[in-house]
Amino acid sequence: MQRKFMLSDQDIPEKWYNIIADMPNKPLPPLHPGTLEPIGPEALAPLFPMELIKQEVSTEKWIEIPDEVRHLYSLWRPTPLYRAYNFERMLDTPAKIYYKYEGTSPSGSHKPNTAVPQAYYNKQEGIKKITTETGAGQWGSALSFACNHFGIECEVFMVKLSYEHKPYRKVMMNTWGATVHASPSTTTEIGKKILAEDPHTTGSLGIAISEAVERAATNDDTKYALGSVLNHVKLHQTVIGLEAIRQMEMAGDMPDVVIAPFGGGSNFSGLALPFLRLNFDEGRNIRCIASEPSSCPKLTRGQFRYDFGDTGGMTPLLPMYTLGHDFVPAPIHAGGLRYHGAGVIVSQLLRDKLIEARAHDNVEVFEAGVQFARAEGIIPAPEATHGIATVIAEAERCKREGRSEVILFNLCGHGNFDMKAYQDYFDGKIVRHEVTEAEIKASLARLQTPTIP
Repeated sequence: MQRKFMLSDQDIPEKWYNIIADMPNKPLPPLHPGTLEPIGPEALAPLFPMELIKQEVSTEKWIEIPDEVRHLYSLWRPTPLYRAYNFERMLDTPAKIYYKYEGTSPSGSHKPNTAVPQAYYNKQEGIKKITTETGAGQWGSALSFACNHFGIECEVFMVKLSYEHKPYRKVMMNTWGATVHASPSTTTEIGKKILAEDPHTTGSLGIAISEAVERAATNDDTKYALGSVLNHVKLHQTVIGLEAIRQMEMAGDMPDVVIAPFGGGSNFSGLALPFLRLNFDEGRNIRCIASEPSSCPKLTRGQFRYDFGDTGGMTPLLPMYTLGHDFVPAPIHAGGLRYHGAGVIVSQLLRDKLIEARAHDNVEVFEAGVQFARAEGIIPAPEATHGIATVIAEAERCKREGRSEVILFNLCGHGNFDMKAYQDYFDGKIVRHEVTEAEIKASLARLQTPTIP
């Protein structure tokens, strides 16, 4: 009875998969924040190195992974795929459950899959410093690790709620040489403005993005890096699903359902997009489900329209499912999922009904995470528990219907630096929360951005 499926260093993918080449409806273009006219690649040059811009707009199906990136990937890739026999027994389900475990990376999550190539391309262009934002700290720590390897200075704006709740993630970033600010901070104009309006704000990813973008845009030797949302980020993450396809073939199975947590899209896209390719190329019918928090439900309750990627309105407008760029989610522990909008690719796929979305509340996800930890031994990051809650719902459906389906999910990271979250759960401090329809309507009503027919 095989439980663990491993590949060798030689099996690290040589190319990333670009789903845009296969999408029946290509994503709509980004718009200039001032003129609201479609922008070209040159508009992104102040923020990103040219090779990343080329990937952002590419329609090529396969993009080669540089040898130096593959070499650094080999520190932790390929990652293992497990059959969750104990979890299946606990749930008393006829379903087969597999999980791809990304917690073996240096920073403990899937985020280095894109941090490494982003730092690499910046180094190739001679960039001395990169700024970024981070929610729970997983992206910030991943970029800090990558920048340290390539000798690039790293400055991180960490959402204040997570800065206070997850101090050891900050220490990880400091260990790899990064400077970390609680966001909103007093080091940027947008940060000072937001603090003047609400000195007690817990912050948001949208605010932290504004601060990082402002810093990069006002310094010639500095570029900006984003850990989710953008097309090139999703592209880099497809190493997860490309490996998983080969591992599922080793197991003699292929998933009927693929599930991953959803914040901006990198986690979900990394696992799901290569399996969607099988739907496009081979006529398969693999369901792909994105799992988000009910306190920040942009996919399940947001509106598809143009919106800014940041709170300050400094970025290009993107066609996305959004709750409004100044929406500040409730202070849930899954800091990586507290983002107002969904990436362009995932938004278009959902609009075309090629993927699905589910939302779960704060208590439900921690119940799911504890169940999984007691069955499989790995304590999941709070973000990962959202995917596990969807797995449980699908396993229960299989039991009701008497169907032995194959479920694969992305265990995107461990929760070893998230013990305060679990302590709060056991102390009864985690409460069910679902954003109200009135709150969503009020946030969307404030938008002055273009709607999409």
